[in-house]
Amino acid sequence: MVKMGKDYYDILGIKKGASEDDIKKAYRKQALRFHPDKNKSPGAEEKFKEIAEAYDVLSDPKKKDIYDRFGEEGLKGGGPSGGGGGGGGGGPETFSYTFQGDPHAIFSEFFGGRNPFEQFFGARNGGTDEDMDTDDPFARFGMGGGGMGGFPRSFSSGMGGMGSHSSVVKKHQDPPIVHDLRVSLEEVLSGCTKKMKISRKRLNPDRRTLRTEDKILEVQIKKGWKEGTKITFPKEGDETPTNIPADVVFVLKDKPHPVFKREGSDIVYTAKISLRDALCGSAVNTPTLDGRSFTVSTTDIVQPGMKRRISGEGLPYPKRPDRRGDLIVEYAVRFPERLNQNARDTIAQVLPRS
Repeated sequence: MVKMGKDYYDILGIKKGASEDDIKKAYRKQALRFHPDKNKSPGAEEKFKEIAEAYDVLSDPKKKDIYDRFGEEGLKGGGPSGGGGGGGGGGPETFSYTFQGDPHAIFSEFFGGRNPFEQFFGARNGGTDEDMDTDDPFARFGMGGGGMGGFPRSFSSGMGGMGSHSSVVKKHQDPPIVHDLRVSLEEVLSGCTKKMKISRKRLNPDRRTLRTEDKILEVQIKKGWKEGTKITFPKEGDETPTNIPADVVFVLKDKPHPVFKREGSDIVYTAKISLRDALCGSAVNTPTLDGRSFTVSTTDIVQPGMKRRISGEGLPYPKRPDRRGDLIVEYAVRFPERLNQNARDTIAQVLPRS
């Protein structure tokens, strides 16, 4: 007598000889019942894995045939004892099966989405676990009936077992992964290359299991790029059996500068001068982004908010990098903290009242 080992039919709660639709319905029911996101009882994770393994075998005609004839031992390469069993030429000794799949990936592919609980329950009218009918969760939405996961048979027939993958499953791309990329004004002035290391998940050749890998993305920062510029690397996010990887997007952000602030393609330098210089004339030593400096002089009285514009000493224009914006000298007047009486009297005599 053949030793059966695991009883995959019993795990799914069906009888031997069950139809393809019965197997799908049974997997749907049991997988939803024991999914670790819903079932927090001890052993639910292991039961969930057993259910996935049972479905992996019984939904694949070749695996199912060997299992029906020779049991788990035959399926996994042990062969029937004594080579018996009669008439089954060749035996299962040339077939070796080990469940290597990810039960969560099988569950996700079965339902055609990465998170069917959220997709079909949580996102609808604030539903909770108590609202969910685990026997046929799609019936409430008019989707019940014989196909895989409650989908019509015509849609699900090509999606049945993990041994018969089909491109009928429509994959959706994950939302973009957005990172801020800080750049200095000096880097915007001259342009530069930033190397950004990302860690992401990728499918192994079996198209089920995942590995983590690092990748260096080179971001070319062009002269004059403005804050908020987006640089997109298509499909560099995590990959799973059921998704299209997200785009990775870097958004330029200016680093705070100790001397200048940015206004588009112009840069602003705040020159702090005394009240005396504001009234009598001043000469301000003004730095530039590329390390030079020059003197900005004025004999005019510096009014509140007064600015001087130095043409061509700002940042390159993004669409005309051969031309540059301006350097704006913005005056800030420092008032004295105290005056003696003689100074007060002198100022009172010199300055008009209005």
